[in-house]
Amino acid sequence: MAVKALIKRVVPESKAREMIPLFRQMRALAMNQDGYISGETLRNLNNPEEFLVISSWQSSQDWVNWLESAERQEIQQKIDALLGGQTKYEIYHYGFSE
Repeated sequence: MAVKALIKRVVPESKAREMIPLFRQMRALAMNQDGYISGETLRNLNNPEEFLVISSWQSSQDWVNWLESAERQEIQQKIDALLGGQTKYEIYHYGFSE
């Protein structure tokens, strides 16, 4: 069953120029992963420093495989270092059971 991964990040304006290439690199790599369906990056109109990334995956295992992949972790470490903290994820599936 398909799942959606939600990632919320606060990116200070002073860090945005450094973050955008990392966001793009992450998306480009994700698009080549087994089970990847789609992804989008949203910016909060009321708080322009807040970004929400929503990606869709064919299964929760596909998401976990991507989450734990070495190539993703390498970019994620750069993001966390730049933002000064760890990124948090929320995973949702459709309906009442997977």
